[in-house]
Amino acid sequence: MKRALVLVAALAAVAAAASPAGATNECRGLQICVKVHGPWVVVPGERGTSRAGVQFQLSCPRGYLAGGLDAELTDRAIDLDFFGLLGSPVGPGTTTGRAIVFHGVYTGSAARAPTFRPHLGCVPAGGGGSGPVPYRRLQAVAFPPGQPTIRRVRTVRIRPGSVRAFAACVAGERLISSWHAVGFDTPAAPSAALVQSVSAVRSSRGNRVEVRVRSGVALGGVRAVVQVGAVCGGGS
Repeated sequence: MKRALVLVAALAAVAAAASPAGATNECRGLQICVKVHGPWVVVPGERGTSRAGVQFQLSCPRGYLAGGLDAELTDRAIDLDFFGLLGSPVGPGTTTGRAIVFHGVYTGSAARAPTFRPHLGCVPAGGGGSGPVPYRRLQAVAFPPGQPTIRRVRTVRIRPGSVRAFAACVAGERLISSWHAVGFDTPAAPSAALVQSVSAVRSSRGNRVEVRVRSGVALGGVRAVVQVGAVCGGGS
């Protein structure tokens, strides 16, 4: 009993350090839960019928799985979802792992500077599932879903001036797609002027992805990051 109380107290201390108190619900219904939040991620104010949106990967501490999710939006027109895995039952360790990729798309028509801040409720990994459950193959051409891609991600601090960030597939992999995101780690949502003071351009060559970021003096004193991700084929 004493060990259990010590564990709960330790987890509470980690949670307090990982995320400030707020009205988000990522830990609702979870007995042991560590809160983790990301920066305010900029969502492109795209218009028309082809809106790619933005992706951002947020991770739990080592030894934990994502058991709950939530987010804060600065615009109700942001459509937000996440990438999950197939398997049964739906839950931590099966549908989710340690890292979650959030996907945000602006669906409105008059965006100024839409952003969202992702939140994770992280649970100990010991009780999670083990991924898709194998099944007996009924046809020679049928296969159970696997994980044929892997995400190579880097998050780099942005400072006034120019910054470059890279992500790359390793030997034996091939680049399938890529993404980048700019985020501001501020207590409140960033202003439109602050968002517009940072520009980023992504390019790829071979299995390597590069993002060039330029920012003005408005970024001085503000913690901001750029995340670059490479989706690589060659998994199982």
